[in-house]
Amino acid sequence: MGKDQGGSPEHVSGQSNEPLSRPAHALSWQKVAEELGTNVLDGLSAAEAESRQTRIGPNELGDAEGVQPMKIVIAQIANAMTLVLILAMAVSFGIGSWIEGGVIAAVVLLNVVVGFFQEYSAEKTMDSLRSLSSPTATVVRAGTAQVVPSAQIVPGDIVEVKMGDTLPADIRLVEAKNFETDEALLTGESLPVRKSQNQVFDDTTGPGDRLNIAYSSSAVTKGRARGVVFATGTCTEIGAIASALNQKESKVRPVKNRRADKGGHAHPGRYLEAYTLTLGDVVGRFLGVNVGTPLQRKLSKLAMLLFAIAVVCAIIVLAANRFVARQEVIIYAVATGLSMIPASLVVVLTITMAAGTKRMVQRHVVVRNLKSLEALGAVTDICSDKTGTLTQGKMVARAAWVPSMGTYTVDTSDDPFNPTVGTISFDSHKPTEMDLKNSKEGSSASASDPAQLLQDSAARQHLLQDFLSVAALANLATVHESEGTWHARGDPTEIAIQVFANRFSQNRRDLVGDSDADDAAKKAWTDVVELPFDSDVKRMSVIMKENGTGKHWVFTKGAVERVIEACVSYSGNNNNDGGAAASSCEMTAAFREEILRNMEVFASMGLRVLALASREVADGEDGLLRPSGDNNEVERAAVEKNLVFRGLVGLYDPPRAESAPAVRSCHEAGIAVHMLTGDHPETAKAIAIEVGILPSRTGQLSADVAAAMVMTAGQFDALSDDEIDELPVLPLVIARCAPSTKVRMIEALHRRGRFCAMTGDGVNDSPSLRRADVGIAMGQAGSDVAKDASDIVLMDDNFASIVSAIEEGRRIFDNIQKFVLHVLAENIAQAGTLLVGLVFKDSTGISVFPLAPVQIIWVIMVTSGMPDMGLGFERAVPGIMQRPPQSLKVGIFTLEFLVDMVVYGLWIAALCLATFSLVVFGFGAGDLGENCNDSYTAACDTVFRARATTFATLTWFALFLAWEMIDMRRSFFRMQPGSTKYFTQWAVDIWRNKFLFWAIMLGFVTMFPALYIPVLNHAVFKHTGITWEWGIVFIAAILFFAGVEGWKWAKRVYFRRAAKKSQGADWKDMDIEERVFGEYLTNTSSGSNTPGADVEKAQSPPANGQ
Repeated sequence: MGKDQGGSPEHVSGQSNEPLSRPAHALSWQKVAEELGTNVLDGLSAAEAESRQTRIGPNELGDAEGVQPMKIVIAQIANAMTLVLILAMAVSFGIGSWIEGGVIAAVVLLNVVVGFFQEYSAEKTMDSLRSLSSPTATVVRAGTAQVVPSAQIVPGDIVEVKMGDTLPADIRLVEAKNFETDEALLTGESLPVRKSQNQVFDDTTGPGDRLNIAYSSSAVTKGRARGVVFATGTCTEIGAIASALNQKESKVRPVKNRRADKGGHAHPGRYLEAYTLTLGDVVGRFLGVNVGTPLQRKLSKLAMLLFAIAVVCAIIVLAANRFVARQEVIIYAVATGLSMIPASLVVVLTITMAAGTKRMVQRHVVVRNLKSLEALGAVTDICSDKTGTLTQGKMVARAAWVPSMGTYTVDTSDDPFNPTVGTISFDSHKPTEMDLKNSKEGSSASASDPAQLLQDSAARQHLLQDFLSVAALANLATVHESEGTWHARGDPTEIAIQVFANRFSQNRRDLVGDSDADDAAKKAWTDVVELPFDSDVKRMSVIMKENGTGKHWVFTKGAVERVIEACVSYSGNNNNDGGAAASSCEMTAAFREEILRNMEVFASMGLRVLALASREVADGEDGLLRPSGDNNEVERAAVEKNLVFRGLVGLYDPPRAESAPAVRSCHEAGIAVHMLTGDHPETAKAIAIEVGILPSRTGQLSADVAAAMVMTAGQFDALSDDEIDELPVLPLVIARCAPSTKVRMIEALHRRGRFCAMTGDGVNDSPSLRRADVGIAMGQAGSDVAKDASDIVLMDDNFASIVSAIEEGRRIFDNIQKFVLHVLAENIAQAGTLLVGLVFKDSTGISVFPLAPVQIIWVIMVTSGMPDMGLGFERAVPGIMQRPPQSLKVGIFTLEFLVDMVVYGLWIAALCLATFSLVVFGFGAGDLGENCNDSYTAACDTVFRARATTFATLTWFALFLAWEMIDMRRSFFRMQPGSTKYFTQWAVDIWRNKFLFWAIMLGFVTMFPALYIPVLNHAVFKHTGITWEWGIVFIAAILFFAGVEGWKWAKRVYFRRAAKKSQGADWKDMDIEERVFGEYLTNTSSGSNTPGADVEKAQSPPANGQ
């Protein structure tokens, strides 16, 4: 905790970090604010907040473990790779092979130290990234609302919370609107607790009964509130509990089937089962086979498999030498076993993933779950919201229709907050009677002065005034001018409507007073009840008191279909006697249809359409007029009924400039994009066509496909699972989408074998975020609950960032595959060289190893370790987003990977054996000497020179193979297909990854001391310096490149032919829309009606596009 909190007195329930005169729940909110020295309207100043943070400390519970060095050290030792090295070291020391044992000990120490620092750095990186996705809170400081990390909250801050938020601290409520919180974490009460600000309780009132307090870590389940923070960190109620909990989570398996009639005891076999499972868990954690990401667990299991293979190889060596227990035979067996162990694999994987998460942040994505790094590359479908993700989220009211009056349009307005910018035009016709898409040419609308429109006849004036009252008051957003600049606070939808009302001088800020303020009576309206937007009913309502008349009114806005179903009449203009108000007409089925037709005109323009309605509260409805702080719930159905329809407003939210290219990238990458939005189908369809989710030639789709591509949530939810599975294509647009619809969409995708990412921002999106393969929360608009349920968080709420994350996920997957292939191919090469090398026997019948144990360890650890790390930092290969997603079931171990591993390993082994044989038998006398595995003599000079040549050759192969792994198919000399640098492009490519370049250079440099330093070469590496043999090394290197390049060429030919056969010769020349939707367009096909056929089938381009 903070500087003072560590030594703070014992926690007193309800008190502040710096005690108040009485507990906060026993004081009025005005008194709490006064004692904490804060202003409930403007909050603290930045300087005062910083001063309090320094004095009191951060708002943290102190339960975060952070980076624990000792755990990292243990993890470096307790993994299968290191344990094999330790075992080899013990064997070497046990048989008195001190040099080999000492070298292995040094390697183990080096591996642990390097691994520790690298993983410590990676953990620190992950720790800092976790802080980016930590909870945030909206506070008012210096009169301005701002979002800050929850850790920066201090006593005296004014905090604003809404549904879906998590309380950042204990707050004394100042204002509560239909406000409820879930306090199960604190009190165990499963039902939400309704809160109010006006009550004051006794000092001894328990936490569960303090209805004027909202507690830290509780979730807001309904409504919104504002309050003053009085306790932070361990001084909060939840902080006191956290401080008291010292025991760790038990990792002991429970004993099953305990029987109460036997004193809680079970059968002895159950105890044995529990102890065995617990021991298995401990061993599994120790070896890493049941912790970490799926790939990390697979690699740990691979290490155990390789250990078993290493043991078999060692037994083969002993058997080939008739199990003679001589020191050199045992050392040969140890060397052969070591050759199968990829010692640097775990460290390189950890570093690669940590570096990947850091790069994600640069692309506006925060990774909360490392598993998502592997999953992103396998995504086949993205289910995205529209508003703020595919669109800019900065809405402007473009059109409005007032029944019996006419249509208003707003043009040339590019500032979403400024009501003085733009031209308002009025036309007395309905939208259905106008050509709004070409309004400049085909409409009789004329530019009008808003003030003049309000000076119309009394009846017409009231029609517009009733409409504007709903627009301004059924609205929580505020718009105001300060120092020549217009500012707005609130939801983008409500801001746009508020700005439209402000064009007619109807501003909520001017109309509504604070119910607790002294000047409330001076305002025209006072808040009474607020029913926030509900994603199920798709409406929000307020009850307001008109101070001049004492009357109460219900103002409602929401989805058109949901609002008009609650309306019994609409604004009419039958009263022409200049009376005080326009009359209302009965809502008929015919007029409802007319409303929907006018809505569809707006929606076809890409506008989001909302309906506005209101009514006067009748005398017999006093139960609705409760003060905001009372505990009695207002039934929504009792409020939102018998409404008078006032009109439609159309909001334009332009697509982000990057959305269409991002959707195109998805289609090229074999990823289907689905838009799940709360908007009207026509609005959603217009935007979907604009960004490329739907084909522009929708008229050429067969009827069943067109119907399936665009559906409403009602239509989709009405289908059974079997009927959904029989659709020719899963919906690409679901309008009027509810949270439960998102879950059904995920389930439908899973039944088709798809792998999906789902976006969400609200508390109701949590189930779908958890059910999706990759849950994506919005960083700006998302609630804390949604972020908690997600795997990754978009810092900019931008669809293009999802595509960037997928590209980064594919890059990480590729790079892991590259360095694992590099490591395992070397292991096969070394093991193959040593096993076949058993045929080289000296005069005593003992095998002479072509590579010494220390040489093997050197190549594994020193030569290859850093290049493997460099491959983890490699950039994405060209065309990474022009190939289909990989399968997570197969993972990195694809058939191509396995064949490459064997081919490269055997090719390197063959060249190493050929090099050894050429020096010994081609240029030497074929004499393998005697005891040449142990010491250098004149008789062993040829063997030592051959061993040195083989060592140099293997070192070069390991380093060159790292460069060849940059792209698993393209030629090392032609990795950039569009380059005109035909002879020098390879030099540019190897310099792009400077870490890999210098790692390979270091590998070359460190080889020479091992070859030429006296004593070190003879006694440790069992080889001697070479001269003319370098010619053999150069020739072997040329043959190595020839073999690898030839294999890559053969792969390219094979995959190109396979792609041409499966996709057709003209795939690359096809328009992207033709590729994705071609089989459904009637001019290219008859339109597939086959059940189970899916649009995704047309989205898989040739693998790697080569």
